[in-house]
Amino acid sequence: MSIRDWPAAERPREKLLLLGSHALSEAELLAILIRTGTRGRSAIDIARDLLVEFGSLRSLLTADRDKVCAIPGLGASRYAALQAALELTRRHYQQLMTTGSALINPRATREFVRMRLRDLPHEVFCCAYLDNRNRVLAFDELFRGTIDGASVHPREVVKAALARNAAAVILVHNHPSGIAEPSQADELITRRLKEALGLVDIRVLDHLIVGDGMCESFAERGLL
Repeated sequence: MSIRDWPAAERPREKLLLLGSHALSEAELLAILIRTGTRGRSAIDIARDLLVEFGSLRSLLTADRDKVCAIPGLGASRYAALQAALELTRRHYQQLMTTGSALINPRATREFVRMRLRDLPHEVFCCAYLDNRNRVLAFDELFRGTIDGASVHPREVVKAALARNAAAVILVHNHPSGIAEPSQADELITRRLKEALGLVDIRVLDHLIVGDGMCESFAERGLL
């Protein structure tokens, strides 16, 4: 029996419209993106198989393209739909972060940096530039490294902040190990950047470290 033969209240799309997206399971939400099934398998069957195969929704959405496309019932177009949904979520949080003050809406800021950085296999160092009312002007990736670390150059950070006409910055980097605990090297580079940016009257408001499902704040720890 295809999904079209199910009672309306049980079809994922109709259920979403009736009850809201929060009422759907992960498999039902995936089925809406997959859209159609294959012979003998509904879109929900395919979605459930995917969650079992990859172990979690997160693992599915961050998996290698070739591995996802090799699953029966998928392919390039459905992989593209899943990636588009993930990118829309990232951009949603980025727009929340850049609307109003990053300090007034810290949850959106943290959700954005977690979405952006937590699944990367290598370390990156980024910077959010803020105006004198703490509104986010831009968010840039400045340095990229290996799984062991990224080489951060204070001169380049100052140069980028001046180019953005920033009054303040929030520093952000990830730990591919998944452990967000600040290291001594993290504390050292934070002090160096704070000193370098202070010479041109640019404040460092925070340094966020993104781990696996968590985001640690230097400001909250009293390390700034």
